[in-house]
Amino acid sequence: MGREMASVYIKKGEARALKSGGLWIYDNEIERAEGTLEAGDLVQVFDFDGYPLGTGFMNPHSKIAIRMLTRKKEAVVDAAFIEARIRFAWEYRKATVDTASCRVIFGEADFLPGIVVDKFSDVLVVESLSLGIDRLKPLIVEALKKVLSEDGIRIRGVYERSDAKVRLLEGMERTKGFLGESFDTNVEIIENGVRYLVDVKDGQKTGFFLDQKYNRLAIHRLCAGKRVLDCFTHTGSFALNAGVAGACEVLGVDASESAIAKARENAALNGLSDRVTFLTADVFELLPELEKRGERYDVVILDPPAFTKSRNSVKNAIRGYREINLRGMKLVKDGGYLATCSCSHFMTPELFAKTIREAASNVHRRLRQVEARTQSPDHPILWGSEESSYLKFFIFQVCEER
Repeated sequence: MGREMASVYIKKGEARALKSGGLWIYDNEIERAEGTLEAGDLVQVFDFDGYPLGTGFMNPHSKIAIRMLTRKKEAVVDAAFIEARIRFAWEYRKATVDTASCRVIFGEADFLPGIVVDKFSDVLVVESLSLGIDRLKPLIVEALKKVLSEDGIRIRGVYERSDAKVRLLEGMERTKGFLGESFDTNVEIIENGVRYLVDVKDGQKTGFFLDQKYNRLAIHRLCAGKRVLDCFTHTGSFALNAGVAGACEVLGVDASESAIAKARENAALNGLSDRVTFLTADVFELLPELEKRGERYDVVILDPPAFTKSRNSVKNAIRGYREINLRGMKLVKDGGYLATCSCSHFMTPELFAKTIREAASNVHRRLRQVEARTQSPDHPILWGSEESSYLKFFIFQVCEER
């Protein structure tokens, strides 16, 4: 860095999120800064009375002004510090998930705020979302390669998918491309016994949604010999899990033609094209049509994109979730199953459950909860860091009024 770190002082009574275990300090919580400071610099943070709160990087142009890296007073943020963070994250994954393909860094929840790294077989995909962590990106990538190599994992390529709009809020440009040598960006992975071709260059987010790994596995026992409808299938993940589990007929639906093309490719890869088929359609328009035709399914899966990404649009999201669950329940045979989820942080578990309950009441169906689940453990939920908790996943048995 070359310069002595600036000091930042918090207003009296502020930084509540930080003090409860989170990593963010907002711009309106800061009293003053002392010393020379450029956007993205590391700063030492002190409470109003001079009590040291740790070290983080600051961006005066962002509403999230400081993202904390450590609460330790004497910590030095260097290559050794980054390697220790990476090692801690990797040891946790080895203890909790199948690491063949997994999220190896989940931002704040791994104490590396503003960066996500997914491992797809022997390829890493990096998504950097904040200015300060962007400067540490080369150290993070090198540390990952080193730590993984100690377990015999040779990373053949790294691709950056830092093309999210949120970078604009940090005063950063959206970017994507190879970090190092180029390679084939269609990567084959195996998850829950299902083979997929993941497009890390042009697929959504980093190319594949790893957070539903064990939720997809949870539907296996319900699908053998059954008729299954998978809504918002994207590249076919839930549909293919149903097929591998022995479903006799599966229909996957998504509005994206490119996603459906990839889903069909994945079905062929697994030898499931005869039983798992896909349709490009708007789910909200299709479900009433299926109901009119008298279609009924043993299992209906609803895995929509986030209907809200801010508190301001929660009311509209509630209407969307209520409508889609209402329509989905109507298509479930008496005694069949509904798997439904929300990936919006702003749709709280309580609010999502209330919305599902209202939908069931509107269509006179009774729900017996089989499971309530959340995101895969490689997307850990850090208590005190609310944004790390976002995925809600329910499985219900759907019964007629009795």
